[in-house]
Amino acid sequence: MKHVQQASQENILVIGPSWVGDMVMAQSLFMQLKKDYKNSRLSVMAPEWTRPLLDRMPEVESSIGLPLRRGKLNFLARRALGKSLKAENFTRAIVLPNSFKSALIPFYADIPRRIAWRGEWRNLLLTDFGKLNKEKFPLMVQRFAALADPGFEEPLRAIAKPRLHSDPVTVAATLEQFELQRSGKILAICPGAEFGKAKQWPAAHYASACNSLIAEGWKVWIFGSSNDKAIAQAILADIEPVHRKSCVSLAGRTSLAQAIDIMSATDAAISNDSGLMHIAAALDKPVVALYGSTSPDFTPPLADRVRLLATDIECRPCFKRDCPYGHLRCLTELEPVRAVTAIHELTATEQE
Repeated sequence: MKHVQQASQENILVIGPSWVGDMVMAQSLFMQLKKDYKNSRLSVMAPEWTRPLLDRMPEVESSIGLPLRRGKLNFLARRALGKSLKAENFTRAIVLPNSFKSALIPFYADIPRRIAWRGEWRNLLLTDFGKLNKEKFPLMVQRFAALADPGFEEPLRAIAKPRLHSDPVTVAATLEQFELQRSGKILAICPGAEFGKAKQWPAAHYASACNSLIAEGWKVWIFGSSNDKAIAQAILADIEPVHRKSCVSLAGRTSLAQAIDIMSATDAAISNDSGLMHIAAALDKPVVALYGSTSPDFTPPLADRVRLLATDIECRPCFKRDCPYGHLRCLTELEPVRAVTAIHELTATEQE
């Protein structure tokens, strides 16, 4: 696909995805838009829980809240929201979610160009659309970035990796607020997974890896939402008593904005396939990514230093939320020593 820098100013609205990891990957599209349209203004509409990500993307001038429940059509509310945006005089809209309802707001905002991949009978709401060839565009980030200049033919040869920016003053204040010391080597672990248990590496495996690395001088900070408190506590319970002072759980204690800023102060991450994995990658941290029922073939972490770990049992990837056989071998047979070795490999240059 050929991209040509445009001289005319564009006022662009992107309807962003609802998932944290997907929004991180959408930054590659934002970067491409700023490259192709030098004088453009970029606004992104997103649910409240993903807007802290947009605050850390310098390409985004404005974020607009989407005050609607996920999974609901809310036709009248979407029509009203679209009409309320007419005064913004957007010149083009790019719709990243594949749903019909996601295209309603740009349609009722009378935005002249409305761009997206085809899906859910929404073609009448769009001006530019293409049929997605999943073999040509195997990665989500390729599908997003292609919409910057819709030829819908070939993926871009070079796609910028997401890079979140944190303000050092804010980071320092947040660390002080949580009484965290930025000294020595700090490992972020992200043991949660909103998708389901079939993506969660066992707590005992996380604890084993943490015990090994703490013994080598690492500190461990556990990240996660309030839904991850239980697994964080299970990990802490298996941390050896002599090591417990070096392991802190932040699960359920931080906002997303605070989690991003705190993670920016870490040196490496071990994570399930989750939104926090993508945040760690976008902060340019060495990332050890653990895969159970899912695969990195569609949404891998876009970091420069990555190790993708998985087992090769015959039933994975099944993409199920819970193991259909009840054994979770794809996770239980992924030994902690593999994660520890991967951390050694990823950080070897820094330690020399």
